[in-house]
Parts: sequence; C-alpha cells; structure tokens
Amino acid sequence: MPNTSSARKNMRKDVKRRQRNRSQTSALRTLVKKYRAAVEAGDTATIDALYKLASRRFDQAAAKHMIHKNAAARMKSRLQLHANKAKAAKANPTPAAS
Repeated sequence: MPNTSSARKNMRKDVKRRQRNRSQTSALRTLVKKYRAAVEAGDTATIDALYKLASRRFDQAAAKHMIHKNAAARMKSRLQLHANKAKAAKANPTPAAS
C-alpha cells in the first residue's frame, strides 16, 4: 500500500486510467469481431463502413499511445487483406466441386 499522499493519489489515477484503457481496448476488439463477422457474411457495404470506422479508431488509439502506431498499421492492413479476399471471393465464386 502507498505510504504518501501523492502515492495514494497516483494509485487512484492508475485505477481510473486502467479502467478507461480496458474499456477502449475492449471496444476495439468488439469492432474487429463485428468486422470479421461482416467479412464472413460477405456484406461488402458493411465491410466498407466498418473498415472506415475501425481504421479511424485504430489511429486514435495509436495517437493516445494505447497501442503502438505500427500495431495499428498492422491491424488495419490485416483487416483490409480480409476484406480484399472476401470481395474477390464474392466477385469470382468458385465452381462447386463434383
């Protein structure tokens, strides 16, 4: 336990920061799950809208140092890769195997 008043205050601030960071991180994960569900469903309109939102949220998280800027870029790149695959599969459906 903290011994000084400043240490007690810092502990209170740490608790608030941790709660805020956890909720924002959870929101990012939820957004990615929704995006992947849209990719599985092949809904291109939803994919585009969610990618735009996810991209903005990842950049904001990187700006606030919640995640590293390279991690944000990597996540955006992976989301776009999944979207491109889904759109290509929808545009060129493979014939059914006999």
